[in-house]
Amino acid sequence: MTLDIGVVGTGMMGQDHVQRLATSVPRARVVAVSDVNVEQAKRVGERVDARVYSDGHDLIGDDQVQAVLIASPGFTHEELTLACIAADKPVLCEKPLAPTIDACVRVLAAEATRPRRLVQVGFMRRYDDGFRAMKDGLDGGQVGEALLLHCRHRNPTVPPGFTSDMMITDSVVHDIDVTRWLLGQEIVAATVFKPRPSSKAPEGLQDPQLVLLETAEGMLVDVESFVSCQFGYDIRYELVGETGTISLGEEPGLQVRQQGRHHGPIPADWRERFGASYQRELQEWVTGALRGEITGPSAWDGYATTAVAEAAVESLTGGGRIAVELVDRPAFYA
Repeated sequence: MTLDIGVVGTGMMGQDHVQRLATSVPRARVVAVSDVNVEQAKRVGERVDARVYSDGHDLIGDDQVQAVLIASPGFTHEELTLACIAADKPVLCEKPLAPTIDACVRVLAAEATRPRRLVQVGFMRRYDDGFRAMKDGLDGGQVGEALLLHCRHRNPTVPPGFTSDMMITDSVVHDIDVTRWLLGQEIVAATVFKPRPSSKAPEGLQDPQLVLLETAEGMLVDVESFVSCQFGYDIRYELVGETGTISLGEEPGLQVRQQGRHHGPIPADWRERFGASYQRELQEWVTGALRGEITGPSAWDGYATTAVAEAAVESLTGGGRIAVELVDRPAFYA
């Protein structure tokens, strides 16, 4: 059995998903694409012999589309995800689920009227071998109870128009999700500190930033976000437990130490570092959609992450510690 998929959004992320689904994900077939840039959508659609739409709603309404992947800009995610729920079609929505708390709550309410989960949010780090090994080590008691988590998220550069808020909503949002998933706890407060900006950062961008998160059980998590570091795409984590630490470097490849020097590769971008994670994410989503059981990051995960990101943006803008208050978790997401 094959899952016939429609992809909304044919920008960089959408094109990457279309290529993977069409060439390297068994039992997946891209049958439709859509984008407001119709000429771009046509170029992408021609590569995989897919129908082309200018409106994502028309793609969702296509009876031959069994499942939908949303890779359009974040402000479109709520209405498109709601349309997928109304059409009873499984949907993989790239982060954010929606850009505001209220919008996320509307998605939660809509999905809870269905007999089963339809929504998965694209937090692909959960599918990385290194992150999964870190979680297995923690859950298995390898370092005792967790106490602290240190996170580093560095990009060499960012595109024009990238804002200080986006450092949280586009970058730190991954660290927020990893924190919740890795520790199995909700985040109850966020504080953002603003170091001296780098001279290499675009004008007006508060870069780097240091985000301090507090969990429900008293753990502290610090996230360094530095998006104009120049030297590469550098993702690092260190979990500090009562009896040891578990560390995750930026690259699982060969590292050489000799003659007083340390040599090793640094990924150029997210595609190089997390390509295998995206591959596994898509494969597990396709498999789950075919058997009617979506098991990846849920709409609740999308909502909770957006709530923390909003608190962090408020702290960035006004300063101070901002509490995170979540609605009661619906039994649907137990």
